Amino acid sequence: MSQDLDQVFAALADPTRRAILSMLLEDDMAVTDVAEPFEMSLAAISKHLAILSRAGLISQEKRGRVKWCKLEPDALREASVWMQGFGQFEAVNLDAFERFLEAELNG
Repeated sequence: MSQDLDQVFAALADPTRRAILSMLLEDDMAVTDVAEPFEMSLAAISKHLAILSRAGLISQEKRGRVKWCKLEPDALREASVWMQGFGQFEAVNLDAFERFLEAELNG
């Protein structure tokens, strides 16, 4: 359990990965579309996607010749439960999480 939780928090620690998650809130995206707004190589984006995938925050599948990414918001549930254990945090509300990510991106 703790290794999975470590991977989720490590994945969320990077602003590029948080931005990718925010983009995927809208819909599934091709890897090339995910990479487009970032000033980094496709290989670098692929490394970020691999980290998000290992943490369970996204899934990737090949459709034809295109690799697609999909948000897996249930992966945040364990982190939410862990934070609730401190009694200071409420459960992660996905709508509120979306607003948070949008504020991070646009702020």
